[in-house]
Order: sequence, then C-alpha cells, then structure tokens
Amino acid sequence: MPASLTAMILAAGRGERMRPLSDATPKPLLPVGGVPLIVRQVRALAAAGVTDVVINAAHLADRLVEALGDGHAHGVAIRWSREPEPLEAAGGIATAMPLLPAGPVLVVSGDLWTTYDYAQLMPRARAIAADPREARVHLVMVPNPAFHPRGDFVLHAGTPGRVATGTGPTRTYGNIGLFDTALFRELPRGTRLKLLPLLLDWIEQGQVTGEPYDGPWENVGSPADLARVDALFVQGNHA
Repeated sequence: MPASLTAMILAAGRGERMRPLSDATPKPLLPVGGVPLIVRQVRALAAAGVTDVVINAAHLADRLVEALGDGHAHGVAIRWSREPEPLEAAGGIATAMPLLPAGPVLVVSGDLWTTYDYAQLMPRARAIAADPREARVHLVMVPNPAFHPRGDFVLHAGTPGRVATGTGPTRTYGNIGLFDTALFRELPRGTRLKLLPLLLDWIEQGQVTGEPYDGPWENVGSPADLARVDALFVQGNHA
C-alpha cells in the first residue's frame, strides 16, 4: 500500500438541519470548544499520521478554503475537490477520484465530533490494500443514536466483523470508513450519488467488514447537537 493513508473529508453539504447557522457559515466550520469541527477532524488525522487530505466543498466553498488553505498550519497537505452543488457522499468521492490514490482511502464526515483514534484503521487499510478480494470496505459502527434508533446494519462478531443486513442487533455507520477507491472508478463524476445503495450492494457481495466503537461520537447535524457538544467543553469533559 502507499507509504501513508489518504483521507477524504466530506464537507460539501448545505447543512439544512443546521439552519440558520449554516446559512452564513459552512457547517463543518461551526465551532465546538472554540475550534471548528473540521479543524478538529484535520488535527485528529494528523495525529494519526494521516497527512494527505482531500476535502470536497460546495456550499460556501470559499469560506472553507480560506479557513484551511493547504493545511500546512495543521500539519497536513490539503487538496480541494470543488463541486458546483453538493453531490452526496458517493458523488463527492467519485468526483474527487483524480485526487485520490488507488487502494484504500479513509472517508470521514466533516461535521462529526469524536475522539476515535484513526490510527486504529491502519491494519485494516493494509489488509484491504494487500488483498481487496477479502473486503473492500471497512466501517466504524457506533451505537444507534436517538435520531436513528433502528440503526443501519448488523455487525457480526469477529475482528473484523462482517457487516450484514437482516435480523439481529443493529449498529449505525458512524461516517468513518475505509473504501477501496476502485469501487468508485467507473461511477460518473459531477453527478449526485448517494452512498447507501452502493453500500447495500457491497454488503450483499460480502465485501464489507466493520468494527464497533462505543466512545464519544456525535453527528452534529442541528443547532441543538452543536450546543450539546459545545457544553462538554464548557464543562471541562473534553479538551
């Protein structure tokens, strides 16, 4: 595999549920504990040794580029994939393909807050690179949040476990995952494409593994979510 893992941060969305805050500020630039969400993501990637970062941007893209630039200030090298309009997760990855290497790429959402250590994914990235026939996608699965009580998929026991649909206890895809970029190579660029239908196909093909994560994690989608996470820093529960 490449000497280092590349990450793609998905940051193009309009953040409708975050309005009116996202009308003037890209949702990933909203701060918790005085630091923008996406800056916390970039710093966490750098701390894990992931220094090659691609970010897609559409809504208020100039604000994002102005805030993060080439990433040098945060110890990473950022390249930008601009979209004329938000293209959803799969469409954003497919459109960014000219910037992404062959093999596994770490894909994370720019509006997450978590203390997950991205370095934990390095062994799985190496395994995907060595033999993509075994699995081409690896998902970090979190307990089902209140806004999504039914969850997404079943995570079978094992290290890693197989991700499946059907009956059984479910978990939610935490918007942190490794994806073999070959899966996106033939998809159209500049087209809106959701990730879920593709994930369901890959799961049916037995190409998806996962791991449980029960630590701090928030999908910061609304002003109430933002206030709740920010309160953790005010209370001194997180640095």
